Amino acid sequence: MIHVLLAEEREMIRGALLALLAQESDIKTVADLGQSRDILPASRLHRPDVAVIDMGMLSSDGLSLTQTIHDELPETRTLILANCRRPGVVRQALNIGVAGFLHKYSPPDKLVSAIRDLAAGRRVIDPDLAISAWQTPLPPLTERELEVLRFVATGETVPAIAARLNLSPGTVRNYLTTVESKLHARTRVDAVRIAADAGWL
Repeated sequence: MIHVLLAEEREMIRGALLALLAQESDIKTVADLGQSRDILPASRLHRPDVAVIDMGMLSSDGLSLTQTIHDELPETRTLILANCRRPGVVRQALNIGVAGFLHKYSPPDKLVSAIRDLAAGRRVIDPDLAISAWQTPLPPLTERELEVLRFVATGETVPAIAARLNLSPGTVRNYLTTVESKLHARTRVDAVRIAADAGWL
């Protein structure tokens, strides 16, 4: 029996995916989640064979989340339901050990096959996503710099970012200065635009 954790914030789509997986005699959904904050605790509790996560749930700390699952639960294979609009994120995730990427609008049978392949130890990468990912240059920013910039993109202030990341405001400002320098950006807003256009956010 393949134990699956399903994380999808849209209830209607999550319900459709649950109904799809329920038809398979060798697949059991052990957790279905609509909040990104529940993914890691549920993964630790249920230790699924495959964690199916919609990329839309991977916000500012999304890649660190998948990295933590990979490090703490090496037996859990992660399948990201993605799209081609964030090729930079896809490439970064591939580099940190995400086992599978499937286009979120793939036919249902592809999702079922991908889960079985991952559970068997194989890697599953949608060809279109792979091409988009490898044609996109890696960001010149560190993961921490990207994390700070993602918070800026959501409208967070420097003190708020500092509080969320347990850093001093001065350290956050230093990160932002470095980001602007690396991206040759005139302002923080310009840095966000450059990174978003490149698919890094």
